[in-house]
Amino acid sequence: MAESKKTTKKEAATEDARQRNLDSALAQITKTFGEGSIMRLGDAQGQSQIESISTSALSLDLALGVGGVPKGRIVEIYGPESSGKTTVMLHVVANCQKAGGIAAFIDAEHALDPAYAKRLGVNLDDLLVSQPDSGEEALTICETLARSNSIDVIVVDSVAALVPKAELEGDMGMATMGMQARLMSQALRKLTAIMGKTKTTCIFTNQLREKVGVMFGNPETTPGGKALKFYSSVRIDIRRKEALKDATGQIIGNHVKTKIVKNKVAPPFAEAEFDIMYNQGINRQGSIIDAGLRFEVLSKKGAWIQHDGELIGQGAAAAQRTLVDKPELADQIVREIMAKRNGEEPEEASADKEEAPEAAEKAA
Repeated sequence: MAESKKTTKKEAATEDARQRNLDSALAQITKTFGEGSIMRLGDAQGQSQIESISTSALSLDLALGVGGVPKGRIVEIYGPESSGKTTVMLHVVANCQKAGGIAAFIDAEHALDPAYAKRLGVNLDDLLVSQPDSGEEALTICETLARSNSIDVIVVDSVAALVPKAELEGDMGMATMGMQARLMSQALRKLTAIMGKTKTTCIFTNQLREKVGVMFGNPETTPGGKALKFYSSVRIDIRRKEALKDATGQIIGNHVKTKIVKNKVAPPFAEAEFDIMYNQGINRQGSIIDAGLRFEVLSKKGAWIQHDGELIGQGAAAAQRTLVDKPELADQIVREIMAKRNGEEPEEASADKEEAPEAAEKAA
């Protein structure tokens, strides 16, 4: 009995000594590197919830798991030509600006269409635009903007167009093996920490290439080396699935399919489909109706689509027009879908439940 008491006292003394040593080490780290350089995760209140910026495609927001592209992370969007990469990116910029944020567009491809961006809702007067001459210049601008702690979204269009200075200054056909990959690797090592600290979202678009001599498996790869694959928190693969035609057979848009091939903020490999209309961008209302029917927030009665017993349109096209005319109804449906997906009650529904007992008491 006496031995067990001695053992308990020894263990307690050892535990106290370990705690004092830990406190001393934490104090030394804080003194050397500054406040916030190390902390207990439970003390970081409010940081557990990942903030996001909507893409305007509700199906894609749901697939991403956090309601859009996450803040403070690096995101890569890649796919074939004319698949909708820049369109998705411009919608993110527009939604960032609508929420009061500041966005920057690094146009390495020198192909930004201001008129199209304006139609998608981008405020051109407030958008910061850079058309750099080299990859080093583009990534230095990106780093400087992020360090300012004043930018919410930085988009780089595209990785394939980030040409190293050595390649620009050399002759055509000169061997430049690995230069771009080395440039991206050096930049991303610095950018990742900066983006996280300043809560800046950095979105890179990327093109596709094919590996030579691949007989089995997927021969497709993205330029710029492997660094972006590792440092990205989210990678979105976007492809055209089919052309959309009107009653006369004229092609008016594309139906696209996206796959979240990497996701560090939610379960990966989710897929989403939505429409991109020419000169209009993502069909937000169509995406809302599709998601509403899938989550049973909307229901079908014959050809009619209804919400809470109220008819909103005969057929998808009519329902979409109703949501265009009634944006507050569209926002309410989105809230209900997100609440149902998260297993919560919509705000209005919970408010009604609270008011119901009060009304019953007054009636009594």
